[in-house]
Amino acid sequence: MNARWPPCSRPVMGVCALIFLAAAALLGHVLVHDFPVEESPRAHRQPANWQGPRYTLEHPGQPRAAPTQCDIPPNSRFDCAPDKALTQQECEDRGCCYVPASRDPEGPLMGQPWCFFPPSYPSYRMENLSPSETGYTATLARTSPTFFPRDILTLRLDVLMETESRLHFTIKDPANKRYEVPLQVPRVHSRALSPLYSVEFSEEPFGLVVRRKLDGRVLLNTTVAPLFFADQFLQLSTSLPSQNIVGLAEHLSPLMLSTNWTKITLWNRDLAPMPGANLYGSHPFYLTLEDSGLAHGVFLLNSNAMDVVLQPSPALSWRSTGGILDVYVFVGPEPKSVVQQYLDVVGYPFMPPYWGLGFHLCRWGYSSTAIVRQVVENMTRAHFPLDVQWNDLDYMDAQRDFTFNRDSFADFPATVRQLHQSGRRYVMIVDPAISSSGPAGSYRPFDEGLRRGVFITNETGQPLIGKVWPGSSAFPDFTNPETLDWWQDMVAEFHAQVPFDGMWIDMNEPSNFVRGSEHGCPSNDLENPPYVPGVVGGTLQAATICASSHQFLSTHYDLHNLYGLTEAIASSRALVKTRGTRPFVISRSTFAGHGRYAGHWTGDVWSSWEQLSYSVPGESTHQEE
Repeated sequence: MNARWPPCSRPVMGVCALIFLAAAALLGHVLVHDFPVEESPRAHRQPANWQGPRYTLEHPGQPRAAPTQCDIPPNSRFDCAPDKALTQQECEDRGCCYVPASRDPEGPLMGQPWCFFPPSYPSYRMENLSPSETGYTATLARTSPTFFPRDILTLRLDVLMETESRLHFTIKDPANKRYEVPLQVPRVHSRALSPLYSVEFSEEPFGLVVRRKLDGRVLLNTTVAPLFFADQFLQLSTSLPSQNIVGLAEHLSPLMLSTNWTKITLWNRDLAPMPGANLYGSHPFYLTLEDSGLAHGVFLLNSNAMDVVLQPSPALSWRSTGGILDVYVFVGPEPKSVVQQYLDVVGYPFMPPYWGLGFHLCRWGYSSTAIVRQVVENMTRAHFPLDVQWNDLDYMDAQRDFTFNRDSFADFPATVRQLHQSGRRYVMIVDPAISSSGPAGSYRPFDEGLRRGVFITNETGQPLIGKVWPGSSAFPDFTNPETLDWWQDMVAEFHAQVPFDGMWIDMNEPSNFVRGSEHGCPSNDLENPPYVPGVVGGTLQAATICASSHQFLSTHYDLHNLYGLTEAIASSRALVKTRGTRPFVISRSTFAGHGRYAGHWTGDVWSSWEQLSYSVPGESTHQEE
């Protein structure tokens, strides 16, 4: 974004997320009991032990025969053309059904697919299912390739019955190590003795069916559509027992998501909230309130760019551009239990300092310490409670981190100390991008960062240079342990000048005012993947840095959605070491598990009643904050 809006920060809203969610669940419980919901037509599915005919290509790459089993209800059709629009011939060459459908001009943008999978479309076959100490293991094998490049034909399935209420399964390549999200999650060494769920397996085509024992309800059924696991396209579909679904943040929508052909894209982006757009955070978790009033949740631990498609049958499809399939099922049965089980995996919210729960005042435009002092005086004179004063970029010298303007903020340190003397605290904004435009030796954060090798690099091994508020800028790689120490040093050195109390971290999707870098991006598979989710701008580089740029743990292609989380971890750590007290960090960009380290603010929202109303479901879908 090239403009700043009043942040309308709500540091305490994250603490209320569970309250909002519980209230929504209670309302849903009342509605489904007072107004029974008629079950929608179920997705075209087979029994868990069903084995249907398969197409086997004698010559991979040759067109398949047109399928004959195409009488599938429109709402139960799974898209066979997720990557591009196809002609009838192209669709049938994929071995799929082609049935054109009229589109309601006032209906959803997506609509039912014209090209869709027949029941007999080739998928994986399960082999060698064996019990293990934690559950089951099996091999999944595919004999014919899909229409995506570099299929992984042999996979390993691990099913872990971790607790009585939590099932965990992974699908990965046993021969080659692939990127996995570096989130600390609980590890178990034995299976749960009395699980509240049962697991059934379909051998061919492979699928998992998870039931709650209490009522026999099917919570997850992946037999409804074929499994895809190519190098840069993974798809896992499941039926849903109800159309009452919440989560899959961050987006601008009502609390209850629409299952009427809705696509939700997760790829963190600097964009003022608007319907249908990928926004600042990615939380691949949903909670379903079933028609009986019980609830369950599903979490896909995957940080690559993805789409989540909801359809009316009802059903859901995860489409990711990389990583592995790492799935958790939380059986509840109450909504609050689902949230607690989810937090057991991603981590519980951090305990903020007591003052962090007070009254905060923040906006862009406090352009001098004189104005800041006057604002505080006005609040005091009006007997309006004020516990914490904030500043946006106005305090900086040339909008560079860890500096302050020696003219308009000449008495900045004294102003902050005066706030402390009156019993108040002070929070300042800090952006991740570090100015690279000055001569050598003129700006310590960049000089020191360059010396210590803390910046994300391009294909030549040099720091990738984009453009943000201070102009040409480099981007710290917060997955690098050296970067954590460098960031801590910068925070401590500035705190020695200005004794601030908390950090407001912004622009950390990361945001970039040029596409990719000042010199563009290379042409390769990471920049031009075979499947591009529905990102605003149409490419992964839009408003951010090159997907193929290099970080300590992997490429930015894998780590992009974790950038805000890793900066929050670094900032929380730096504040603890610098101040020795509980940290206060609030971040715009987030990922699952972010609440362990920082709060969240809803970004560049407008000061309108409509946007205020959207802030309630917006915060409610961040369950761990």
